[in-house]
Amino acid sequence: MTIAVFTFSLLGAMALGMPIAFALLICGVALMSTIDMFDSQIVAQNVINGADSFPLMAIPFFMLAGEIMNKGGLAKRIVNVALVAVGHFRGGLGYVTIMAACILSSLSGSAAADAAALAALLVPMMVAAGHKKTYAAGLVAAGGVIGPVIPPSIGFVIFGVAANVSISKLFLAGIVPGLLLGLGLCAAWYWVVRKEDLKPPPKASLRTVLFAVIDGFWALMLPGIIIVGLRFGIFTPTEAGVVVAVYSLFVATCIYRELKWSELYAVVVSSAVTTSVVMFLVAAALVSSWLITVSEISAQVVDLLKPFMGNNTILMLAIMVVVVIVGTALDMTPTILILTPILMPIIKAAHIDPVYFGVLFIINNSIGLITPPVGIVLNVVCGVSRISMEDIIKGVWPFMIAQLIVLFAMVLFPGLVTIPARWFGG
Repeated sequence: MTIAVFTFSLLGAMALGMPIAFALLICGVALMSTIDMFDSQIVAQNVINGADSFPLMAIPFFMLAGEIMNKGGLAKRIVNVALVAVGHFRGGLGYVTIMAACILSSLSGSAAADAAALAALLVPMMVAAGHKKTYAAGLVAAGGVIGPVIPPSIGFVIFGVAANVSISKLFLAGIVPGLLLGLGLCAAWYWVVRKEDLKPPPKASLRTVLFAVIDGFWALMLPGIIIVGLRFGIFTPTEAGVVVAVYSLFVATCIYRELKWSELYAVVVSSAVTTSVVMFLVAAALVSSWLITVSEISAQVVDLLKPFMGNNTILMLAIMVVVVIVGTALDMTPTILILTPILMPIIKAAHIDPVYFGVLFIINNSIGLITPPVGIVLNVVCGVSRISMEDIIKGVWPFMIAQLIVLFAMVLFPGLVTIPARWFGG
């Protein structure tokens, strides 16, 4: 009964066009009424407690850092380094996009911000080089979703708080899987352009390469600072957000000098608006999360999945398929907040490593950002690239399939995640 109330109240509120945060509150109130314990004070208290979390302070700083990088020239220089490194290969601009996406992912942790920067810079270049705009935009969108996987990652922060899992371990465990997603995109791009008769640009001279690396040195330093700092416990993930934001601001204003102090107010406001949406979602979700525990929905779901409990691989495959389906209808943050309190008791009951599950869960939710019809990254790339949703859906399919193959390979071969996690995490 409680599962039905939870599902239909949430879906019903969303069907009426209600914002996800308010739909979660309605869902919580419906559950409270069903188990005869409605109290408005409990709702208010859980909303306040949902946002009152130190680890969540990383989100506004990562959001701010992403805005500064796009406005301050850091993203542009990273793309230029990738261009001189691999731009001369057949279909080289595609590999530039993938390489730049992996590097940008290690800076902002926001898929939408990464995709917007890449679309503005690279889609026109790829079209001018003779590539089809549908595939160019599709590749940029698929590259953008690596953002929530390679640290720092806003998705890992939200999951870590919701599941009570170490965010530092999640960050370090996401490095190699994120790079594997990039390799999957390289394979898909190679398949897409294999029949295109395009003449690649000449190989950049050593002097040009050195100049690009020197020019982008300060931007390229940031991933190393984050990984070393987390690996050796110099700062926490929350403090890493502050380090990223302050470092980006210093480089953008004092070294590259492309961000004027007069523009900083607009940058801060933009990041604050985005942060407020995410934080209100998290706060509202805690009401439903608390009631999921109180009404024993998780225990009921565990009972339903008991037939799969004997084989963790089959259980993980079943969960990943469910998350893929949910990802076609919900954005990443609400999916994490809704499913985490339901799935974590199942993961614990099956004795599956929560860090391993968290990495696969976030990868799955990231891919959901490019699955129609809701995929927010698709909408961002459509707007920036001025391409129709129908065309970008056609262009993104080969790359989305490649990323799903990588995801399910990690389900079948857990060592792809757990062994590298031990390398970085100690």
